[in-house]
Amino acid sequence: MPKNTHVTDVVTLEGFQAVLEPGKFGYSLSAVVGDELINELETERSEVLKWAESKLKNPKRATLKPTPWEEVAKGKHKIKFSWGEDKRPPVVDTEGAPVTDSKVPLYGGSTVKLGFYQKPYILRDGITYGSSLKLLGVQVVSLNSDAAGVSSDDLNESQVADLFGKTSGFKAGEAPPTPETNVEDEDF
Repeated sequence: MPKNTHVTDVVTLEGFQAVLEPGKFGYSLSAVVGDELINELETERSEVLKWAESKLKNPKRATLKPTPWEEVAKGKHKIKFSWGEDKRPPVVDTEGAPVTDSKVPLYGGSTVKLGFYQKPYILRDGITYGSSLKLLGVQVVSLNSDAAGVSSDDLNESQVADLFGKTSGFKAGEAPPTPETNVEDEDF
């Protein structure tokens, strides 16, 4: 069965990304794509599943796994990829030069182009089957400048001071007040 390679237009990475450096569960990438690509994948999925069904031990007891994409909004679908160290896809910049620095902030909100194909699989039990998406490569188009919890909406110290104005009370640099002790004669 020949593999049909798909190349996306510019898409946005969505959620947690572990593209250049593995996360707790290895490498992963997820992005949001439109209906047009999903329609192609749906048509192709029926073909790759026919191949998998022909290899099942007992087709009457077979269990079909869900699609490797999910609808997240009308006309928008999240596609997910994962891989091991031995199957790392090449990552390139807009000029085609390899991106090898694992500290490049390739996080959710960054934009990329993806090259991938859909592959059928059958689990070792011989009855569970489906299709998965295999990433061939990533081209980084732009990095998300608001990545990793840093937002351009964040305020600096003087902006926060202006926000609240002045109030009487604690001042940085002053010694904290000591609690007053009230000593009275107590009968023991």
